[in-house]
Amino acid sequence: MAYSKALVERIRHLVSRRRGITEKKLFGCVCFLLNGNLLVGVWKDSLIARIGKDDYEAALLKAHVSEFDVTGKPMTGWVMVDPDGIDSDHQLNEWIDQAMVFVKSLPVK
Repeated sequence: MAYSKALVERIRHLVSRRRGITEKKLFGCVCFLLNGNLLVGVWKDSLIARIGKDDYEAALLKAHVSEFDVTGKPMTGWVMVDPDGIDSDHQLNEWIDQAMVFVKSLPVK
């Protein structure tokens, strides 16, 4: 499956100075992990972000955000942000930061 290499590069740049981040190809996309837990990824030309169940409903109310659903069963706690919602590095970094808050609360793998 094709994914946006430009978005992958933008994420790489934004997370390059953060500790514990690794990169892995999973499920036909590129994913970034924090301490072994999935953090964010690139699905086609959109960002997928793991924000947790507590922030899930509020995130879905934002523009350009939808459920992450590629199998017919939405993944609660994960959102997909369309390209218009991550136009700027500031917007992209806000999603990465939100995902980091949640993923830091998980046990290290």
